[in-house]
Amino acid sequence: MSDPGYVFEVDGDVAVPTDLARGPWSPHAQHGGAPSALLAGQLEGFEAGPATFPARYTLELMRPVPLTPLRIERRTIRPGKKVQLVQGSLFAGEVEVVRATLLRLREQPVEFATEPVGGTDRALPPPGAAEPLAGSWTIGTGFWHAVETSRVRGEWGAPGPAGMWLRLRVPIVAGEEPTPFQRVAAAGDFGNGVAAAFDRERYSCINPDLTITLHRLPVGAWVGLDSATFPERTGFGVAESVLHDEQGRIGRAIQTVLIEAL
Repeated sequence: MSDPGYVFEVDGDVAVPTDLARGPWSPHAQHGGAPSALLAGQLEGFEAGPATFPARYTLELMRPVPLTPLRIERRTIRPGKKVQLVQGSLFAGEVEVVRATLLRLREQPVEFATEPVGGTDRALPPPGAAEPLAGSWTIGTGFWHAVETSRVRGEWGAPGPAGMWLRLRVPIVAGEEPTPFQRVAAAGDFGNGVAAAFDRERYSCINPDLTITLHRLPVGAWVGLDSATFPERTGFGVAESVLHDEQGRIGRAIQTVLIEAL
């Protein structure tokens, strides 16, 4: 296994993953953050018109995503000047393994008569020194080597809410600087790992989906997650992350999670 310095090599409509795309659950399958960031980059500028702001991004992990060449398909499913909906998929052979939908909105200055009043999410402490992502599952080369982290709330391995900053240390696509939207799409899939609600050595917590809603794009390389997981004894739950940059809140990420005993 090796670190090639990027997560995918893209040639036309084919994306070839490297070892940095690997996830912790199987040596042959990708971490959800890898295809999430790949499709985010493929969709944010696709057939762009006046509606360019990536307001809502929904990722469906339909099958384990293999570490093999993947075919990319994109299409516009709702054209419009104010609101546009675009969709992208990754195929392993003829099997669709990932589908993503991006809602884009037109950006237009608004003059408020009075200062607008928003919500009251708590501030996230700023990132400290960068460090590799920890955990007993981080064996070999995988997507955890594509990011650096700075934990500011909670402890790794201790159940409960937690806060962590992440930043990409390599490009998602060879030769391309990650966009702010790709940085969010890569970080958002870590929420259920940042804040588990139980002993990680006894239970797994995987997510078949990810939904990110943004009211602005991040400034700078760091994306912060203030995360909590809400499990049920039925074997599933929800992981929620308030997303931050170093200037404050930028949006929210939601994951449906499946919980199993190891």
